[in-house]
Amino acid sequence: MSFDASSVWALVAAAVLGYLLGSIPFGLVLTRAAGLGDIRSIGSGNIGATNVLRTGHKGLALATLLLDGGKGAIAVLVAGLFDPLLAVLAGGGAMLGHLFPVWLGFKGGKGVATALGTLLAIMWPVGVLCCLVWLVMAFLFRYSSLASLTATAAAPVLAWALSGVPVFGTVWTDLPRAALALFIAVLVFIRHDGNIRRLLRGDEPKIGQKKKAAAG
Repeated sequence: MSFDASSVWALVAAAVLGYLLGSIPFGLVLTRAAGLGDIRSIGSGNIGATNVLRTGHKGLALATLLLDGGKGAIAVLVAGLFDPLLAVLAGGGAMLGHLFPVWLGFKGGKGVATALGTLLAIMWPVGVLCCLVWLVMAFLFRYSSLASLTATAAAPVLAWALSGVPVFGTVWTDLPRAALALFIAVLVFIRHDGNIRRLLRGDEPKIGQKKKAAAG
């Protein structure tokens, strides 16, 4: 992309539109539509799929997971129709929107589903490998948060490692995609600060365990 006044506006528009798409709180919308009240008053108070699952409605949790991942992917794919750099900015905007939605006082989800959806769309081999890392870590240790942290931490490393490597005829070499993967990892770690403290203390609930409302 050659930079001029119009391209700057395009960059801003991609980031803003990505943010607005990412800020749609699907977990909150779906649970309210199902008559379950405000998801923020349940469990961890988070609007993501993991907390939706604590309502006992697996279908709603799956829908939240897919929609939260889908909004990151859609932001990237639509912006990518115009320019790869716009796709990167839209993906970053979608992550910020999910984590800090203006409609909810900038208190959103933890971003794992949106992160994976964004990674799958921006550089699908990295996204697929991160999903596999999540599954392996979740199976071995039974901590959703640890699996999420490990998967997103692996993203920038994988993006760098796969740079210049042909995968089914496609070669990724640009720095912006790797920078987006690093940006995503940093954001996810920031939003998981409470989980990291509980993991270190040894009182983080495992997958399938109920989370105490008093926990952070």
